[in-house]
Amino acid sequence: MFSLPLRDNALLRPLETWHAEEFAAHMDRAREHIRPWVGRSFVTDSLDGARATLLRYAERQAADGARLYGIWLDGTLVGGVMFTSFDADSGACEVGCWLEPAGEGHGLITAACTALLDWAFLTRGLHRAAWHCRADNARSAAVAERLGMVLEGVERESWPYEGVRHDTQGWAVLARDWSTARRT
Repeated sequence: MFSLPLRDNALLRPLETWHAEEFAAHMDRAREHIRPWVGRSFVTDSLDGARATLLRYAERQAADGARLYGIWLDGTLVGGVMFTSFDADSGACEVGCWLEPAGEGHGLITAACTALLDWAFLTRGLHRAAWHCRADNARSAAVAERLGMVLEGVERESWPYEGVRHDTQGWAVLARDWSTARRT
């Protein structure tokens, strides 16, 4: 198994089905914090739900699709990053993230997403990476900006949450822009 250091006390590693108990415990800590910002099917509330989420991503990864990685801070799973979609044939992917409060403020998401985008562009040769977030999620939009992504547009009232429809921002970075940004 690989483990990529993000900071002295933080690691990025694959999040796999055998992590189900740890993922379920993490979801217990993160659930209410991330619920407004991530898809409903991702926010599990049981060990079986955690196992199902991890299995779903394992199956997608086996088909060269979506992938899921955890972020461990001081040995505790505090969040993660993922390719919510990954299509090598079309050269496009979408990156996403989540983090419990204990992991915030350490630059972990930006560092982890940088590792994912390096791999997507430099190793796999993808052309485009997208990022979507609710328009009122300033922290998520700030990550997209730090990654050198460009705000391409807003989908009005496209994210339903608790009976209210929210706008969604669409961000993206192209491989040529990523390569230029990485050299500066």
